[in-house]
Amino acid sequence: MTTPDTAVPAPAPAGEPTRRNGRRIALIIGLVVLLALVGTAAGAETYLRHKNQQCMASQVEKELGSKVDVGFGPKPLLLTAVDHKVQYITVDSDDAKFGPAVDMKVHAKLNDITLLDGGRGGAKVGSSSADATWSNAGIAQTLTGLVSGVESDPAGGTLDVKVLGGIADLKVQPHIVNGKIEVSTQSASLLGLGLPTDLVDSIVQSMTQSLQNYPLGMQPTSVKVTDNGISVSLRGGPTTLQGGNGAEIRC
Repeated sequence: MTTPDTAVPAPAPAGEPTRRNGRRIALIIGLVVLLALVGTAAGAETYLRHKNQQCMASQVEKELGSKVDVGFGPKPLLLTAVDHKVQYITVDSDDAKFGPAVDMKVHAKLNDITLLDGGRGGAKVGSSSADATWSNAGIAQTLTGLVSGVESDPAGGTLDVKVLGGIADLKVQPHIVNGKIEVSTQSASLLGLGLPTDLVDSIVQSMTQSLQNYPLGMQPTSVKVTDNGISVSLRGGPTTLQGGNGAEIRC
């Protein structure tokens, strides 16, 4: 019986393994370069965000009179470095000072920001909004020497101010008149008798004055009494963050 011939595979072309190895090496090099670029971009983005948080915060702190935390929108700051525009920033302060008022908590948002001269000339803000809360404790602290405590009545929309160690009561109500917050007296009594006019006027004027100074040219759109004080909503149009003093806003 004749044994069938066994097929012998043809040898691979000499250059094929070399080409495969070359493609593999090129792919590895490409991945390494890509990872390096991604890492560099991520590092640059982190650096820019940290730097610009400090720069923007220094400008807003001038308006609020306290330290603030600044957050940026989703737009990469690497793009902002090219077009000098920031979609928006958020600003939070736990101890803002609006004039005499102390212990105000503020959450604000600044929209459509355009940097001037790379930030050295400040920045233009398209619009802004903020929610501010003034606690009963903060109101009492602001009126130290005049009152001994403050309690709020959300249902009646009034604040009950304790005077003369708590033996006298002054009930006041905040409301908006012609774009400004005013505080009016609802009642005032000392053991069933009226309080001295000068004392009442001093308290009301101090509270009103504390609600007149708003950051970035914002104006109040609503004010209400809450379980723990006063809540104010603010809105503002175009305004400018000043540079100066060598400060730069580089976003």
